[in-house]
Amino acid sequence: MARSPQSLSEDDRRLVAGWAADCAERVLGLFEAEAPHDDRPRAAIARARAFSRGETDTAEEIRRRFVGGVPASELTVPAAAAAARAAGQAVAVCHMGAHALGAAAYAADAAHLAAHSPDAGDDEIRWQLTHMTTEVRAALRSLPPVGTNRSGPLGMGLLASGRIGANVRRLQEGLTASDA
Repeated sequence: MARSPQSLSEDDRRLVAGWAADCAERVLGLFEAEAPHDDRPRAAIARARAFSRGETDTAEEIRRRFVGGVPASELTVPAAAAAARAAGQAVAVCHMGAHALGAAAYAADAAHLAAHSPDAGDDEIRWQLTHMTTEVRAALRSLPPVGTNRSGPLGMGLLASGRIGANVRRLQEGLTASDA
């Protein structure tokens, strides 16, 4: 079976899962303010971190991939929904590395929505780009540009359209800058 160019090697997925968890965790408070007793996004971030440390394997996380998701219909605050989606994207890195960009893009959207300012989203993307290791940057650079490959989350779906797609594009453009 041919591997999708969006999947990344397991070693690279472990690298980017930690960064994706960092991105999602920065906006987790927006979700927790809306649903203080709901620990599903926090648990998803913890699972992404456990995967990044080698404490869980890909097969185990794929079996659990739908555990702890937060349906958008449960939330009334858009920033909280975006924060929950960031956590869901972070834990999904275990099976498809491109989800790391989804985690970052949704986190930037959560910041934008919470502040009612596009500058907040741009600031979040700047933080994300400066808080990745050289290895994470290299792994993410190997992903195809958003919207050009249909074999994963960077295809023509949610990560390629609207503000989320614009965020992914800005992230991918920022990856070509010299290492921070």
